[in-house]
Amino acid sequence: MNKIYVVGIGPGAYEKMTIEACETLKNCDVIIGYTVYVDLVKEHFPGKTFLTTPMRKEKERCVMAFEEAAKGQTVAMICSGDAGVYGMAGLMYEVGSAYPQIEIAVIPGVTAAISGAACLGAPLIHDFCLISLSDLLTPWELIEERLHSAGKGDFVVCLYNPSSKKRADYLQKACDIFLKYRRPDTICGFVKNIGREGETYQILPLEILRETAVDMFTTVYIGTEKTMELNGKMVTPRGYREMKKEKA
Repeated sequence: MNKIYVVGIGPGAYEKMTIEACETLKNCDVIIGYTVYVDLVKEHFPGKTFLTTPMRKEKERCVMAFEEAAKGQTVAMICSGDAGVYGMAGLMYEVGSAYPQIEIAVIPGVTAAISGAACLGAPLIHDFCLISLSDLLTPWELIEERLHSAGKGDFVVCLYNPSSKKRADYLQKACDIFLKYRRPDTICGFVKNIGREGETYQILPLEILRETAVDMFTTVYIGTEKTMELNGKMVTPRGYREMKKEKA
């Protein structure tokens, strides 16, 4: 049976890819992906055939992968981060229903929430949720409902796709929702260009985050009422000290 590997390549840097992802790409004939992601890996896998499509051509990209596999090629469809977190794994299974003779294997990668958290310190130690602010595939009204629910639940919230040229005020809108449930000085953070050239991060209060310009290559973290800044890092306590006090 022919096979397609759906591979999460992590945040961008080659050394942040998993060993399994690297080995899979080494053993593939064809590597397919969004142009930006292919450019990130191209130099590390010489001799491969690389095929790309631009943004918003995801379905065409999937069909391309299955057509190549149908020719007998071993194919990798690459995604940034993890293929199962706002990645291509789901769509590949949907499109793959028309190609029952081709097997799909998903190779996990390090998603931005995890790699960005490592830059900031330890913001995700307790319960957290991921929410994308992109309304290309999800209506903004539904995104707002999810933001309200996360705010009420006092989750640490990791925001993907926080802003773009067409959505320049979406992070501000999200912060306004969280300010209904959290103090203006709630500790937050963001990381730009995770695992890539120009990686930077900043820790700041929610009220200042609201006024901060970010882009599609930024991952934003909204802390809980207990999240703190310790030695320049963003830390959400798990509650071990309180647990010891109760036992005492």
